[in-house]
This record gives sequence, structure tokens and C-alpha cells, in this order.
Amino acid sequence: MFASIASRYDAANEVLSLGVHKVWRREAVRLSRAAPGDRVLDCATGTGDLALQFHNARSKVIGTDFCGEMLGPARRKSRGAVEFAVADALQLPFADATFDIASIAFGIRNVDDPVRCLREMARVVKPGGRVVVLEFGQPRGAFGALFRAYSRGVMPLVGGFLTGNRAAYEYLPRTAARFPAGEKFLELMGEADCFASAAAHPLTFGTAFVYLGIRK
Repeated sequence: MFASIASRYDAANEVLSLGVHKVWRREAVRLSRAAPGDRVLDCATGTGDLALQFHNARSKVIGTDFCGEMLGPARRKSRGAVEFAVADALQLPFADATFDIASIAFGIRNVDDPVRCLREMARVVKPGGRVVVLEFGQPRGAFGALFRAYSRGVMPLVGGFLTGNRAAYEYLPRTAARFPAGEKFLELMGEADCFASAAAHPLTFGTAFVYLGIRK
């Protein structure tokens, strides 16, 4: 599915999010406290937007994704500034305690086992390092109702028009609506038993969250 929309994914993302996804990624990098020279692994990097935000913070970044086709646009955008490789977030090809930060944006809900993914990301991070997860939430109230109507009605229509794959843009909001958010995701982080502390930071009325775990 992701391979089929890779070449038009960025354009669709920009239109459907009205550019807000860039603000969310910048906030994820800010909350990660990424410093110049930090080694960062961005899992499920897709077309590399979060990896490039970490690069802008002068970190040394490797982006990985299970779908090789998504990495084509990532490599073109980065112009060699970021290293990219095909890898499964559930079985990362890196030694223990290699990175200062491991991140994943809008990808953890697509893995077969989110708790295992958290453990694998924590494994490759040094003690005291950070695991950063950016993922959709389920906003409540009037804004939540508007967001759900947009996700179910507008996203499949516009996303399908822009990419030629309407089913992909029915799948994406459906999985976001079902995935644990806020306190429920923090419970998954607790189940992973890898973190000395974990916190959830809501963005745009809970439309998305940045989760930050400090590696034990």
C-alpha cells in the first residue's frame, strides 16, 4: 500500500494536513532535546520528513523504513545529508545502545506489535537516551467531531484523487482512530518496561501526541 502512494505521498500529506504536520515534527524534535552531534535513528521514516528535522538540529541521522519505495523521495530530498536504509522496526540491524535518540512518526500504529517496537527502539538507545513517538490521537468535543468527519469523508476523497489509491486513505484514518492514544499509549510504554519515565504531549487539541520515553 505504501509503495503504491510513495511518489505522491508528500503532496497528499501537505494538502491533507494543511502543512500542520511540519509543525508537529518540529515540536517532536524540540521535545526530544536533540543536540548537535547526537546520533538519531528515525524508524518508519517514510519520505524522511522527521529525519530531516533532526538533521536541521545538527544531529547525525539514519532513517529506516520497511518499504524501500518510500525511501526514494527521502533520499532525493535529503541530498545525502541523511543516511537511509531498508529495515524492519521490529528487528533493527543495530547494536544495543548505539543511538542517543530513536524516533518514529505516524508509523507505530502500522507495526504488528507496538510494544515490541518500543522495546526494539529502546534497545538501540543508550541508557538515559530518548525514544520519541509522534502519532495521531483522538480529539474530543466539537473539534473532535469535525476532525472525525474530515478524516472519514475528506481524506479518502482528496487522498485518493492525489495518489490514485483511495483505499490507502481509508486505511490511514481508520487505524489512527483505533490506535491507543494519550494515557492508553503510555500504558503500552509501561508494558514495554524499558523507560525510567514516559510523558504524553498533546498537539492541536489532541489531534496528535508526542510521546517521550527516557531509556532506563
